[in-house]
Amino acid sequence: MPGNRFVLLGSLGAGAMAVVSGQISALTAFPMDQFLAHWWVFPASILFSTVALSSGVSGALFFSPFFMLVVGLTPSQAIGAGLLTEVFGMGNGLRSYVKQRVVDFQTAKWLLLGSVPAIVVGAFAAHYVDPGILKLIFGAGLLLLGGFLVYYEAPDKCEPGECEGEYLKKKNSGRGTTTVESTDGEKFTYDTCWRAPGVALSTVGGFITGLISAGLPEIVTTQLIVRCRIPPRVAVATSVFVLGVTAVAGAVVHALTATPVWYVVAWSIPGVLVGGTIGTRVGKFLPSELMETGLGVVFGIVGVIVLGVELFAG
Repeated sequence: MPGNRFVLLGSLGAGAMAVVSGQISALTAFPMDQFLAHWWVFPASILFSTVALSSGVSGALFFSPFFMLVVGLTPSQAIGAGLLTEVFGMGNGLRSYVKQRVVDFQTAKWLLLGSVPAIVVGAFAAHYVDPGILKLIFGAGLLLLGGFLVYYEAPDKCEPGECEGEYLKKKNSGRGTTTVESTDGEKFTYDTCWRAPGVALSTVGGFITGLISAGLPEIVTTQLIVRCRIPPRVAVATSVFVLGVTAVAGAVVHALTATPVWYVVAWSIPGVLVGGTIGTRVGKFLPSELMETGLGVVFGIVGVIVLGVELFAG
């Protein structure tokens, strides 16, 4: 018995030492030199997050091209780092909308049925698609999203039900009503939307976001306002909630599929936390339609550069 006890204690001690050794190895494996060399990612992240939050567009639209073209990450690394950064960057906005009680949770749960599985598939695909092809997809996606931002009005300027058409008007009617009452006493009552197209569009948006880290909020917000007649304040809040939950799933898949680029996101995450605070205050003083049009042009130019570099290099 005493011998067995010593064997047991020895085994436990060896196990504990192995755990501690593994943790020390993980810490010592952190590329400190690379981390310190990329300090400039922090101020850039503050700038990107400030502009994204003040204009109401997806922060990943900035980070993924930046990580790919400037930092020099591979497409899959850049997309994963962009999603991981965005998860932390949208925290303040998401918490604020939930606290204000302006999220349409009934609509959100249907949209999540499409977006969460789709972003998982897209995130896996990003690691198995040839990097050259992924760059072409990314460049084309930026062009499309840039055109989208230029063509459509800012969410807070859209007219609910605009361009709905007779068919959609008929399908969106007679399904009861949805009421959302905010903490400040504002009450929103509107027809409950036809769910099937919303699920389909969120599925497309989720897959694109998993593949190139952007697209879901732009697709969801616009279709909620234009097709579902949901008031802009509720539509934007619901879209941010859907993106928040969906982006977590995508970031987890990217983290499990490949080693996260910690020496980059260790700078970008604090940067977006600072920039998010600034952006929510600055946004009150900037014309959203001008911001979105300007950013649409910028993303279009970046998309052309990505496509040009890849095609020229090929």
